[in-house]
Amino acid sequence: MNYRNGTYVAFHANNTSDPTDSDMKYYNTLRMWKVRDEDGDFKFINSHEKRDVRDSSTKETLRRALRERMNNSKHLLLIIGPTTRLDTDWIPFEIAYAIDNCKIPVIAAYTGYERIMDPAALSSLWPEALADRINGKTATVIHVPFKKEPITDAVSQFDFNKLPESGLAYYSKEAYLSWGHVF
Repeated sequence: MNYRNGTYVAFHANNTSDPTDSDMKYYNTLRMWKVRDEDGDFKFINSHEKRDVRDSSTKETLRRALRERMNNSKHLLLIIGPTTRLDTDWIPFEIAYAIDNCKIPVIAAYTGYERIMDPAALSSLWPEALADRINGKTATVIHVPFKKEPITDAVSQFDFNKLPESGLAYYSKEAYLSWGHVF
């Protein structure tokens, strides 16, 4: 049995190694939050640091490594930006494997938003693999803005033992106010 304590982060790399041209910049922001976390609130065990693979590895070698990482993860943190839905390779694979095989919840973190109060209104941003699973009621998803406080709360709260209530779960206005987010 795997020790499932990691956060698996999925983001659209946009077929580039330049982090400014892809959602990699948000992944790097997560890593920065962890390094700069003076309070120790940001509990983030990065599943991608558990097993090293190289970009030059074969596709099947990469898939095997990603499956291993997801098997050792307690949730999938999916960074959703304007181009995420356009990824037809890794994002659909990661979503499908995480939900269908690992049975882990998704923390959908949307870039460019202050709060998420109506996740269904953002369905045009969802990759097809996520939309199919939300609509088919096989995914449990908490929808949050890409902000430190909601992500910290979701990472600490939701895992394979404590799932969000549905595929369209979100935080209340009171939660956002408690984090200092202004309405």
